[in-house]
Amino acid sequence: MSSSRPWRWVGAVLPVLGADAVVALDGKTSRRTGKLGATPLHLVSAFAADAGLVLGQRATVAKSNEETAIPELLSTLALEGCIVTINAMGTQPNNA
Repeated sequence: MSSSRPWRWVGAVLPVLGADAVVALDGKTSRRTGKLGATPLHLVSAFAADAGLVLGQRATVAKSNEETAIPELLSTLALEGCIVTINAMGTQPNNA
C-alpha cells in the first residue's frame, strides 16, 4: 500500500459512491466517555447508509459545536453527486 494513499483499502470495502448514494450527517454524544463531571465525547459522523460504513468523524467540545465540525468534515469527503442528509442542527447557510 502506498503511503501517499493510506485510505486506498476503502475502495476494496466500499465501491465509489454513486449519484444515488445516501450519506447521513449526524452528531451523537457518547455516554460514559469521561470521568465524573467531565464533558462527554461528542462526534459528528458521515455515514454511508447503503454500505453501513462511517466515512469520517469529527469530535466537538459540545453538541452546539456541530456547526463548525460539519464544514470541516464535509471538506474531507468526496461527495459529489451523493444525496447528503442532515438534521436541523446543520441547516446553516454555510453548510448548505
